[in-house]
Amino acid sequence: MKKKKIVLAYSGGLDTSVILHWLKAEYNADVIAYIADLGQGEDLKLAAKRAKQVGACKVYVEDLKKEFINDFIYPMIQSSAIYEGTYLLGTSIARPLIAKRQIEIANKEKAFAVSHGSTGKGNDQVRFELAFHALNPKIEIISPWRVWNYKSREDCIEYAKKNKIPITVTKQKPYSCDRNIFHVSYEGGILEDPWAEPPDSMFETVRPLSKSLNKPSKITLSFKNGIPIRLNGKRIDGVNLFRQLNKLAGKHGIGVVDIVENRFVGMKSRGVYETPGGTVLNIAHRAVESLTMDREVMHIRDSLVPKISQLIYNGFWFSPEMRVLLSFIKESQKNVTGDVRLMLYKGNVRVLGRKSNYSLYNSDLATFEEDDLYDQSDATGFIKLNSLRLILNKLKK
Repeated sequence: MKKKKIVLAYSGGLDTSVILHWLKAEYNADVIAYIADLGQGEDLKLAAKRAKQVGACKVYVEDLKKEFINDFIYPMIQSSAIYEGTYLLGTSIARPLIAKRQIEIANKEKAFAVSHGSTGKGNDQVRFELAFHALNPKIEIISPWRVWNYKSREDCIEYAKKNKIPITVTKQKPYSCDRNIFHVSYEGGILEDPWAEPPDSMFETVRPLSKSLNKPSKITLSFKNGIPIRLNGKRIDGVNLFRQLNKLAGKHGIGVVDIVENRFVGMKSRGVYETPGGTVLNIAHRAVESLTMDREVMHIRDSLVPKISQLIYNGFWFSPEMRVLLSFIKESQKNVTGDVRLMLYKGNVRVLGRKSNYSLYNSDLATFEEDDLYDQSDATGFIKLNSLRLILNKLKK
């Protein structure tokens, strides 16, 4: 009789290695390890080898970088989504894609369940499982941290030793870290004190301002329908664009935010994030929009930013409302085509200029000099009509 199958989102670390072994024993199942390559810069071949050593019957290493950028990051940038005015959602936006591919593998392998290593206190458990339910409502979901008796890293180390799991336990960093091609996030440990200053040694991609470049860099980004397609006049794909922007912006100390955010599960949590390339793209995209997007369309889109950001943060990427909102965003970007010149220096991104064949800016109308297109006396009636309700409210008193 064939064993049942479970597909586990596997990182190669202590927790998911212990989970892999535990799932095999607890469910008497074949465990398929799934490793998502989102540009985290880790040795995924080593992680795959480790999964086999721990007992995985099969290992999938999936290169999702291109899909991550084109189908998730770019629509998010087009929407100008920023959670609580600060967080560019680098971790949040990765989870639905990881879950999507995991369900696809589970369907292919006819697995009865999927599993993940997220804790019972964080947002990621919600993000993964909402996506699982949306994509395959019949799949069973196993969340070990919510059901087993192990409560800490020390418990996992003891389990690994007892069961001879081949894991090299290194000195734990005084914080947790998650990385992909869009960003790096840090939380927990020393960062749990919101007054504590993060050490410079913590940051992986962004230099401290004291060590950033002393000469500014100027770049030109070109957009088509709200998507960046050229860097300094040369056609470039998303993966290489982020690699180059992350490197350059990181040298200028650009893209670090330190916030106390409201988790979906009900508590406040401090997060420190590095998003160098994403910060540059967000500012550049808004600059092209300012030239090409209709005022009312922009204002409607901007009114939706908190909602879109909340849906991404909370894990509702595959919800009906998100589909509707993304359709509107796509329509709003049809004329967001043009070039923007930027200067990167000492943690700042400054717009130097923008141009577009779809520009709605008319210098003849905007000028403060004499012109033949705009009759300034027309403003009198415009102001009177718009002040009518203000006058009535005052007279009523």
